[in-house]
Amino acid sequence: MAAPLMRLEDITLTFGGKPLLEAVSFSVHQGDRIALVGRNGSGKSTLLKIAAGLVEPSGGTVTAERGTTVRYLPQAPDLDGHADLHAYAAAGLGPLDDPHRADRLLAELGLDPARSPANLSGGEARRAALARTLAAAPDLLLLDEPTNHLDLPAIEWLEGELARSASAMVIISHDRRFLETLTRKTVWLDRGTIRENAKGFAGFEEWRDRVLEEEERDLHKLKRKIVREEHWLTYGVTARRKRNQRRLSDLKSLRQRFRDHDKAPGAAKMEASDARASGKLVIEADTVSKTLGGKPLVRDFSLRIHRGDRIGLVGPNGAGKTTLINLLTGAVQPDAGHVRLGANLDIAVLDQRRAALDPDETLEHFLTDGRGQSLVVNGSQKHVASYMKDFLFKPEQARTPVRELSGGEKARLVLARLLARPANLLVLDEPTNDLDMETLDLLQELIAGFDGTVLLVSHDRDFLDRTVGAVIAPDPAQPGHWLTYAGGYSDMIAQRRERTAKTDASPAKAKPARTGESPAQPDTKSAPARRKLSFKQKHALETLPGDMERLAEEIAGLETQMADPDFFARDPSGFSDAAKKLEAARSRHAAKEEEWLELELMREEIEGA
Repeated sequence: MAAPLMRLEDITLTFGGKPLLEAVSFSVHQGDRIALVGRNGSGKSTLLKIAAGLVEPSGGTVTAERGTTVRYLPQAPDLDGHADLHAYAAAGLGPLDDPHRADRLLAELGLDPARSPANLSGGEARRAALARTLAAAPDLLLLDEPTNHLDLPAIEWLEGELARSASAMVIISHDRRFLETLTRKTVWLDRGTIRENAKGFAGFEEWRDRVLEEEERDLHKLKRKIVREEHWLTYGVTARRKRNQRRLSDLKSLRQRFRDHDKAPGAAKMEASDARASGKLVIEADTVSKTLGGKPLVRDFSLRIHRGDRIGLVGPNGAGKTTLINLLTGAVQPDAGHVRLGANLDIAVLDQRRAALDPDETLEHFLTDGRGQSLVVNGSQKHVASYMKDFLFKPEQARTPVRELSGGEKARLVLARLLARPANLLVLDEPTNDLDMETLDLLQELIAGFDGTVLLVSHDRDFLDRTVGAVIAPDPAQPGHWLTYAGGYSDMIAQRRERTAKTDASPAKAKPARTGESPAQPDTKSAPARRKLSFKQKHALETLPGDMERLAEEIAGLETQMADPDFFARDPSGFSDAAKKLEAARSRHAAKEEEWLELELMREEIEGA
């Protein structure tokens, strides 16, 4: 095998306490595409900085093959000291590199090379840093969260650019789809040590779970062995003294091994605080329009959102996603049309800019609003240290200033405060930024189990596929117009392709007939188009059984409640309300059952044709 481009050997890093990295070793060869994964705080970014020569390890060595060019993309690029974006991007070029490539990449990423680096948004700064990193076409790319703050078009552009690149690469990212598309090997940084899998990220989670199960099984075996030895020590037949002393020493070693075992870190416990139920109709928008700075962001948009809907909003930066969210929630008034909010709405908003965070505020003060050391969660008093542990913070961090937190910790902190407030409408603007994959999984489960309604703005395609039942996206053909698609992000892409295919397949408009020519006659012999279910009908067929099951559970609960002989005497008003709810639930169940039967019969008829 050829010599590696770079080798990290026995890397150790300690910050005064337990080592963050302990005897970490791995190599990067030509053509490698490695996903570097691990929980927030596990040391992934630090390890990448050590590989880039920006951090000195406590021990170990980093060696690179002579002549290897390496480029590193940091999470927070520094653009200070450069007159314009051209100067910043070109600063990463070597003497033999194409001097025009930096400007070409900036243009492809939608940036003007003559623009000043001052006052760039997070996404624009990230795109400029990508142009600088990729311009040199290096032998090895070290990419730390390259998709953070990028919109979907930029992410898809970057995927294509990296897929065509001949560079070896090590990638840290929370974007599952991005890693699955690009990587062919996985390096898992877990509790200070490295595990390697010769497969891309697509197989990581299954492999990780298998490793942890084996570890748990080995730990259980060790524990049982300790119990057996303790039983022998207490009740066994006394043998020669030396033999007993050796066995006692072995038992002490077993106990020490068990105590020293570094168990897998626990998971955050995310649970939204209960709120009163909203009305069935949550939001109704009727031909809403909004123009900002002369640019029409929303035109004639109509939508009805019902309780329990999970709706995703996607689109490039600047398309108007935040404006549309603000229109729907009543934060901004439309120029035309109207928005009606349903009854009993309690709205909780997660701002992608984390605007609520004061860098000098402590975690305790932020979570409690400065009201001491406790907060109310789901109607009960809870000590702030206990609540912090649910979100993987240590009790001693209670008085830590926000500025000392990592990006992932800040994201968890904002979520912790948001979820402590009772809400029945969650508005989440880029909630996945900086979260590790385990926390993303928990946020996904929280959204799935939330009793209220969710509006979600995200560029994470996999997360959208796992959480939402409909997607709102801008119409690329008509600026300001927004279209609603049933299903997740992948469903939206499929529907757009289907629509494009139909448009391309439609016959061209007939040209005007010349004088003396007969107009073309239609082909009456062509076969009729085969009938098929629409995407919306297919989606309804899949979701209606679940809806009916939930309604059946609601009906059963109400029937049990009303079967109590003392219910009417105890609470006549409550009995009347329960009777109305039961009647409405039965009516909804019957309607959904009828719709499902009609669609099922239609499906059988089409398949039998």
